[in-house]
Amino acid sequence: MFEFGRDLRKLFEKARESDDLGWLELISADLVSLEARRESVDAGRVSCARPFDGWMRASALWREHARRTGARVSLDHAAAAASDAARHTTNPDQTAAAAIESGEIHLLRFDLFGGPAALTAALSDVQSLTAERPATRSAAAALHARLSARRARLKGEASGLLDAAALLDAALHDSRALPATVADDLRLDRAALALEAGVAKRDARMLDQAGRDLRTLVEAASPDQRPLTRARALALAGGGLIALARLAGDEAAAAQGRMLFEAAVDQFTPDHSPLDWVGVLLTRSESDAPLLALAQAEALTREPGLILGALARERRLGAEALLAEAMGDVEALNGMESIVRRRLTETGSRQPLDWSADQIGMAHLACARGRLTGTEPRAVGLMLAEAMETARELGVPALAHRAVLAMPEAAVA
Repeated sequence: MFEFGRDLRKLFEKARESDDLGWLELISADLVSLEARRESVDAGRVSCARPFDGWMRASALWREHARRTGARVSLDHAAAAASDAARHTTNPDQTAAAAIESGEIHLLRFDLFGGPAALTAALSDVQSLTAERPATRSAAAALHARLSARRARLKGEASGLLDAAALLDAALHDSRALPATVADDLRLDRAALALEAGVAKRDARMLDQAGRDLRTLVEAASPDQRPLTRARALALAGGGLIALARLAGDEAAAAQGRMLFEAAVDQFTPDHSPLDWVGVLLTRSESDAPLLALAQAEALTREPGLILGALARERRLGAEALLAEAMGDVEALNGMESIVRRRLTETGSRQPLDWSADQIGMAHLACARGRLTGTEPRAVGLMLAEAMETARELGVPALAHRAVLAMPEAAVA
């Protein structure tokens, strides 16, 4: 007779010994945190037979928890575990592996909170590595390619994008020795790079490359085994299809893109991976997300300085401003403005990205009140320009784009 609880525990015990952490996609963010804490305790025991392996695994687990929740403390736990692993190295290859893990943490910190300096530091570290094992060399090449792709996307120069694409191609070609999760991250990054460049330049070859990568990921990632990887691929495909449909004025293609987003959402629940859920919500509904969903997204991304948190807050403020305008409620707009203004005057731990989101929110409120009262909103262009500049300095083009959309001229257009 199949004893579900006992056999499931055996499966997870076996998975815990594997280098491939894809099984983590089957458990909630809270359980990932418990696994990370358990691994950290085990690695720190005096009796631990392989402390380097234990700390490396603890770092990877904390990193995954941070990726799903945006918890800065989990990212700090990952960095501390990677540092402990570096203190327990016994050969040059382990030293290189610990440095690669540290680079992965820098990369995630940039993805979550911005700051191009983190990319520069990580690139500098990974370029000086000397690995012995082929698998470690492949991991170093994969990290270097992913870091280069992010820098290239920030700069937007054609030559840099082509160089980054070539690095991703080479890393993918040499990914046989890597865990499936690392290869999937490489393929997602290559698809995102090709999709962005393909849409911007109307390049059919790059769009075809992105389509092939995303189709491969969706077909390989079973919803019963790799739901989060499948959801990310579906959401990226949906976003690309909607962008192309907008350029071509093709409503049928836009409808297909929305169906892909719906399929992505069906793969998991908000508590399973809060940031994945918020990311899909914000991408699939650029202007018409329900206010209740936006409020939930903001509640799930309260970590100060979090990119998705800033985007969710700006979108929620914009939606509330439109609702108050539709109801002709000037008092509601004034009340919201007072709350945002108090936040803008806060000092101390106030994060620049949160400040930028509130600046854009203030512009939404001022423009809505101006349309209701027939008066010209004051200093809107200045506050949006400052918000846009801050977002660009931190390497967050998505928030800078929201500032552009909030410009009164853009609204009229």
